[in-house]
Amino acid sequence: MRLDVVTIFPEYLEPLNVSLVGKARARGQLNVHVHELRTWAYDRHNTVDDTPYGGGPGMVMKTEPWGEALDSVLADGYETGSRAPALIVPTPSGRPFTQELAVELSGRPWLIFAPARYEGIDRRVTDEYAARMPVYEVSIGDYVLAGGEAAVLVVTEAVARLLPGVLGNAESHRDDSFAPGAMAGLLEGPVYTKPPLWRGRDIPDVLLSGHHGKIARWRRDEALKRTAANRPDLIERCDPKGLDKKDREMLSILGWAPDPDGEPYGRFWRRPEGMEQ
Repeated sequence: MRLDVVTIFPEYLEPLNVSLVGKARARGQLNVHVHELRTWAYDRHNTVDDTPYGGGPGMVMKTEPWGEALDSVLADGYETGSRAPALIVPTPSGRPFTQELAVELSGRPWLIFAPARYEGIDRRVTDEYAARMPVYEVSIGDYVLAGGEAAVLVVTEAVARLLPGVLGNAESHRDDSFAPGAMAGLLEGPVYTKPPLWRGRDIPDVLLSGHHGKIARWRRDEALKRTAANRPDLIERCDPKGLDKKDREMLSILGWAPDPDGEPYGRFWRRPEGMEQ
């Protein structure tokens, strides 16, 4: 996969040289290019922003530097054999970045990131390149950062670890929170390693039992508990067809009940306290 990032703070992207992403780069699995946006700003101050039309606070990133930068990145990529680019624009007003979207992006051969600063990039830039390639406007959370570089790091790590050969164990991401599969739609439960006793705290006996069926059931129950406590919205959205009898028993213990009028039928909702089971 080829990855290009255009930014006014190239040094912010230094973490791309370490950990899994750095190793993927060293092995040639991820071909990363970081570009300084001011290279395409030609006035004496290398200006990349201006006041917004219509008034208002803050500054807006200009069309000219972004247009020339993206044209140059595209030309270089095509010249070296890259194909099928997609533009990723981190923004609080974008679609939520999810594991599902990470999986989708991991299947693309070339990602170009346009992290904004100030009040964002002139909208015409996004509209211009949407006519040439898929554009993903993504948000990593319901909060506002000083710029989009942190989001680039988040998206890159989430995507890179899904590339073939990046993780040491190809099965490692199968049971991740939000990952498709047995734990689909649930948060991952707690994990433990040696020693079996630490500061008076031991690990659950079931994990030492060697009984794979009981261990799988325990992990599923713990995932249900953690999801119900930390992300009840995921329980509410859970397709009841994916829940077995034991799942339903655990949800009942946790204070949830199937909604007979829900869509689809049987979707779970939290019982009010004191309500009879």
